[in-house]
Amino acid sequence: MRFPTPLLQGRLIRRYKRFLADVLLDGVEVTAHVPNSGSMIGLDIPGSAVWLSRSDNPNRKLAYTLELVEAATPWGEGLVGVNTGHPNALVAAAIAAGTIPELAGYDRLRREVKYGRNSRIDVLLEDDPAKPGARPPTYVEVKNVHLRRPDGPHADAAEFPDCVTARGAKHLQEMAAMVAQGCRAVMLYLVQRGDCSHFRTAADLDPAYHDGLRRALDSGVEALCWSCAITPESIELDRPLPIRL
Repeated sequence: MRFPTPLLQGRLIRRYKRFLADVLLDGVEVTAHVPNSGSMIGLDIPGSAVWLSRSDNPNRKLAYTLELVEAATPWGEGLVGVNTGHPNALVAAAIAAGTIPELAGYDRLRREVKYGRNSRIDVLLEDDPAKPGARPPTYVEVKNVHLRRPDGPHADAAEFPDCVTARGAKHLQEMAAMVAQGCRAVMLYLVQRGDCSHFRTAADLDPAYHDGLRRALDSGVEALCWSCAITPESIELDRPLPIRL
């Protein structure tokens, strides 16, 4: 995914009310939308270099959107994507291109399809049922990952979630229910950074989600994780990461 217009580099002044950030941009303080409901641990440090996109839509309340944050680690500095609106499209494009082998070759890909208890699946993959060897419908739930804690329990791991997520726990239950109905269900964790060696759940931050994922995997739900290559010009799926629970 290439950003449609060049991103603008600034310095973070503060993030507040979850969805707002004040940024110093070319010497002028602007307020940007933060499309991320998580805690953004380590990514909301005042003074951090950030990149914003700008919209010319006159109906938008805020013209600027926070897209990337430069994170400092013991291994250097790297860009981290914080816009949770991108992963679904990134994954759908990668599946369509055959980049993810475990999800390749389906006849149809649909997005935001209703299922479960008043939920929508991010990606639904289907084969023509009349085709020999047709596979069952595959439900793909995409989770945005950007947490890495160099001083945490697993210094080089990408972790999810970065705060308690009751909604995420509900999704695990619904995915397990789809497996019980004879479908295939896949949790896909998309890491919007490129400096992690593997994926783990942040069990100390949300033990209920950690336990819920274990139960879901035991029931037949699958899990995949991919990291991204990120530049101020684009975000692309880069490589699969092993999952360690």
